Amino acid sequence: MHADRRPLLLARNRIRRAVAGWFDAGGFIEVDPAALAASPGNEAHLHAFATEATGPDGTRRLLYLHTSPEFAMKKLLAAGETRIVAFAHVWRNRERGPLHHPEFTMLEWYRAGASYTALMEDCGALLGVAAAAAGSRELRWRDAVCDPFATPERLELVAAVERHAGIDLAATIAADGSTDAEALAAACAAAGIRTAPGDGWSDMLSRILVARVEPRLGIGRPTILDRYPASEAALARRAPDDPRLAERFELYACGVELANGFGELTDPAEQRRRFVAEMDEKARVWGERYPLDEDLLAALAVMPPAAGIALGFDRLVALATAAPRLDAVLWTPVP
Repeated sequence: MHADRRPLLLARNRIRRAVAGWFDAGGFIEVDPAALAASPGNEAHLHAFATEATGPDGTRRLLYLHTSPEFAMKKLLAAGETRIVAFAHVWRNRERGPLHHPEFTMLEWYRAGASYTALMEDCGALLGVAAAAAGSRELRWRDAVCDPFATPERLELVAAVERHAGIDLAATIAADGSTDAEALAAACAAAGIRTAPGDGWSDMLSRILVARVEPRLGIGRPTILDRYPASEAALARRAPDDPRLAERFELYACGVELANGFGELTDPAEQRRRFVAEMDEKARVWGERYPLDEDLLAALAVMPPAAGIALGFDRLVALATAAPRLDAVLWTPVP
């Protein structure tokens, strides 16, 4: 098995060096956030691995393996760093499949004082860097192909749902950003999209994206799916011209989500409110909640305006090497 995968793994190393070199040339400092954290993140549908730290005196403390280095990196921005990048191992429970693994590498970077549109330009450049390092002219996932050197298409999420699912998503979002689950359920039924009893608005949007939208993104050239509904962007600023939407985008190639970027929210009171709402939803659906990172909330008060993004590095490698599944580009997959 290793001999079959070895060419892909060596390509992974070339891509890693090329990407690190690109960030170094751009004035970024590579940082190495700790994996153990007081809070693993506060998104309702992310699941963490918990552990216990025992002190020299025998006292015990609950800690988590982080699901993203985001909280740690934002604290570094608050401490005065301005351009930082990390290749961070992260852990997410309940995730395993052709494109998912319980432990994977997150390429995450932040630009203080920059618009989130700067991250879109970064994404376009990095796809070409990865493909060139792999010796490829295309990105491939199964039968889908994408030109990594083409300028990405920028498509608003509301327009994508209208185009690919025939649903007027904006009609189910009120002026203050609140959402109408009943209206979206009716629209899903009319479009032939299955929903389940108890689905919230967010659940139904996810079903629409998975069934009708995502498979059509990043085909031929990359797609930037932009301006998510504010209710789907717990860590992002609201769009200044439309409070129903947020400065959040996702990068797609070959129908595969590669990255998730934000214009970062820096209001600690608003961030606390959103985290609590996310944990309330997690408790409702999954029967558990994670603590809030009080150090992060304190840091937000002095964090500068910034844009940040997380990219699944293993997925990028898989597409650049036309690997059959994520396990093929991991040196030692989790058993």
